[in-house]
Amino acid sequence: MAQKRQKASPKATGPKAANAASRTNGKSNGRGDQPKTWSQVFSDLACATARYAGHPLAFLTATTLVIVWALTGPLFGFSDTWQLVINTSTTIVTFLMVFLIQHTQNRDTMAIQLKLSELIIAAQEAENKLAVAEDLSEEELERLHEQYRTRAEATLEHLNQRREQLKRAS
Repeated sequence: MAQKRQKASPKATGPKAANAASRTNGKSNGRGDQPKTWSQVFSDLACATARYAGHPLAFLTATTLVIVWALTGPLFGFSDTWQLVINTSTTIVTFLMVFLIQHTQNRDTMAIQLKLSELIIAAQEAENKLAVAEDLSEEELERLHEQYRTRAEATLEHLNQRREQLKRAS
């Protein structure tokens, strides 16, 4: 794929150019030249919006809008319509942000789960059944939690005993 793009651009030479040619706007959709699906477009939009919403500039913008709205109160006589503007605006923004933030949170959670699964599978003495813990039922998760809590308590007890032995020895 990268070679086709490299040949199409006479300026592109070397491994850096080939790598850059295989990217679109710094990101690869992993599908070559195929257009993005609605899901990919939504994901990109949701991630960009969540990044912006978490930025101090977004807070400053929202605060400025509220101040401007409040200052226009006397101009509109603090009418019902004036109040409806802020109520409707905040309701719409909140409604849309719920979906965007939930999407980015689901995506981030899945990425973390994949990374943890990779670490669990890579660890030689790890129990690989934990690599798919997110797919277990609530009851199975509770049983596993109880097993690991018991193991953690036993390990803590063992560590405390070793510490006491070391204190007596010194």
